Amino acid sequence: MNTEAQSQKSLLTPFNVIAGLILLMGAALTVWRFGWGIGAVTNLDNNNPWGIWIGFDLLCGVALAAGGFVTSSAVYLFGMKKHHAAVRPAILTAFLGYLFVVVALQYDLGRPWRLPYPFVVQSGTTSMLFEVGLCVALYLTVLFLEFSVAPLEWLGKKKLRKLIHGMTIVLTIFGVVLSTLHQSSLGALYIIAPSKLHPLWYSSYLPTFFFVSSVAAGMSMVMLEGWISHKPMHKVMSDDYLGQSDDLNYGFAKGASWVLMGYFFIKVIGIAADNEWHLLNTGWGSWFLIELLGFVLLPSFLFAIGTREKNLKLIRWTALLTVLGIVLNRLNVSLIAFNWHLPSEMRYVPSWQEVGVTLFVVTMIVVSFKVISSKTPIFYEHPDYKDEH
Repeated sequence: MNTEAQSQKSLLTPFNVIAGLILLMGAALTVWRFGWGIGAVTNLDNNNPWGIWIGFDLLCGVALAAGGFVTSSAVYLFGMKKHHAAVRPAILTAFLGYLFVVVALQYDLGRPWRLPYPFVVQSGTTSMLFEVGLCVALYLTVLFLEFSVAPLEWLGKKKLRKLIHGMTIVLTIFGVVLSTLHQSSLGALYIIAPSKLHPLWYSSYLPTFFFVSSVAAGMSMVMLEGWISHKPMHKVMSDDYLGQSDDLNYGFAKGASWVLMGYFFIKVIGIAADNEWHLLNTGWGSWFLIELLGFVLLPSFLFAIGTREKNLKLIRWTALLTVLGIVLNRLNVSLIAFNWHLPSEMRYVPSWQEVGVTLFVVTMIVVSFKVISSKTPIFYEHPDYKDEH
């Protein structure tokens, strides 16, 4: 078999074929949405102005991208230097997550050229959405700078790389502050809708709920990312990264266990503060308990058991369970338990086009991560910059 035939065969993998088909579908849906308007591809209406593009692409995307600030702060601010090899994959995941959150948001908003308007034309500094937009824009810039060190090493731009690398601590602190602000502010968006969000999910503590759960989501995503990437990216993973992997899982599993336990108790405090105990004895109450017990309390115990018994398999599956729980919570707040009192025929159900665009965005993240991490020093240290951590 000649070299060209081997190259073509290597490209025709199941992943590449499926990803290619999804990207083609997404391109067609993009033309459809922007050519014929949002009403042509969504089931949104005046009762349900925000759908899956906000509930999943934005709320879940931002929460699951929290691994960037969690990992960088653990290494550079809390002295966990032995886990430095995990920073770049986490930063890349966060950068792509936030970048494609902005891309996905354009499908909902339309008119991408007006994205800067709130900052330079008609700023509304008292709006919660303005604060979220400003923090996300600033944090995306921070993530770009943190991520840029790897491609600059690959390109051989030593002076610029040295300048940005020297800003690591400042960028990390700035990233933590901005993440604290906008992770909590996404929850604060729903404080203005007490009549629409079910009382079991509505609380004045929503900003706190969103921030604390995002920390657990970030740590779980770092563990899940390492697990999923291990086989396809193994050939570009350094011995340093592979050697740190187990200890990172144990450390993050222990931290996630404590964070989830704290999250469980503040959720209970939220119910007690609003005296909503009687609602637990309803159908909605059963659904709330499934989320709280099955996706918060159970993972907390499983992480603790996995850490104590050094059970990596249990830790990895628990990380997946936690990520699914965060997704469930964000969808409950934004879609499922939102407008809960409306008759079923008036409830929002996403169209296949909306689901297709979401799948398109997720696929772009995965493909971008695979390409970038295979070309630049993400899972390994560049030989010219050994031990510069």
